[in-house]
Amino acid sequence: MADTQVDEKQAAKAARRADKLARQIGSFAKEHGGAEGQIAYIGQRGARIVLVGEDGGWGDLVAPSHAVAKSAVEKSGITVHEDFDGEFAAKVKTGPYEWTRMAGIQLGGPKNR
Repeated sequence: MADTQVDEKQAAKAARRADKLARQIGSFAKEHGGAEGQIAYIGQRGARIVLVGEDGGWGDLVAPSHAVAKSAVEKSGITVHEDFDGEFAAKVKTGPYEWTRMAGIQLGGPKNR
């Protein structure tokens, strides 16, 4: 009986987290004229939901599990891609910040301060 209560509590917590993520995804989509996403497994930490807006803006959210991430994107109604490549990846727009940040990671590249 105790195991059932624990399972029910965990399921309720996962559902609340998926609802919160779905609202955040919806807000992102509204701000960027729509959005598409991709779910990437990141180990014990869970899953990353990568979002790309219709305007090229991008961001990500982290869910505690792949199941929670999948539930969140389904509730949000966005299109989900299996991979982050091709036409989907080409929609991402980067600016000077991203380019200097990426170059700063390389040995001898500029630093973003």
